Amino acid sequence: MNILAIDFGTKNIGLAWSDTGIGVVFPFGVIKNDDAQKAKRELLDFIKKENVDRLVVGVPLSMDGGENKNTERIRNFIATLDTSVKIEFFDERFSSRQADRSQGGASRDEKSAMIILESYLQSLKK
Repeated sequence: MNILAIDFGTKNIGLAWSDTGIGVVFPFGVIKNDDAQKAKRELLDFIKKENVDRLVVGVPLSMDGGENKNTERIRNFIATLDTSVKIEFFDERFSSRQADRSQGGASRDEKSAMIILESYLQSLKK
């Protein structure tokens, strides 16, 4: 199964990809988020081109696990995507901090998406 994870930011949308048969998470680029319609088109193009089966979207929950304005903004963006791909939201608390501490040549946005996807895949094993 091809899974694409996104770390949605106001400036950039970080992407990470994994094929569950391989079990490795890869950085997969960044979509500029300065034009919401353009960003949606690029994301949908990625989904189609890479035969994505599932989209995992990081949501920034509050420390008490509740939703906030950022969570609402992300859910609104995703709600307008015209795709039949299964979409799952996943708690992304602390992913940016973890990304800042991680090594490698991927961008911070890609690293955050990778952390979201790795955490998501780990949750499936439990």
